Amino acid sequence: MASNTRIVVTRSGGEHTGTSQSGGLALVTGVGPQHTPATKLWFGKASNKPGFRSLPHHHGEAETGAYVLSGRARIYFGEDYQEFVDLSEGDFMFVPPFLPHLEANMSTTDELWWIACRSPENIVVNLADVADASLPGYRRV
Repeated sequence: MASNTRIVVTRSGGEHTGTSQSGGLALVTGVGPQHTPATKLWFGKASNKPGFRSLPHHHGEAETGAYVLSGRARIYFGEDYQEFVDLSEGDFMFVPPFLPHLEANMSTTDELWWIACRSPENIVVNLADVADASLPGYRRV
């Protein structure tokens, strides 16, 4: 049996941790070219510590799907990051390619956990940071 016809399992704690990061967002790869035969998919989990947010960034040509496992998130986007959507446990989100945005944990006490999937891979292009005070409703710990 050829190696590309086998199931590859990444056990809990065995995720690839050298994943591209964006500020206070911590990403780990469960399925991706870093340690599996995947060539057109990135699938992993992310967390934001209480009150922390990512740097502004986009994902290049990659389409992104995400699901909130626990916590409360706010995604800022648009001109000067003045538009936003709020998400909570059980919500799904689609982020189109090249859309500048940032993810914020809106709780100052609870961690925010996501699962995310990108195609063709995990592309993270960090952009110039913005002041916390410029983000509607955001406050850091």
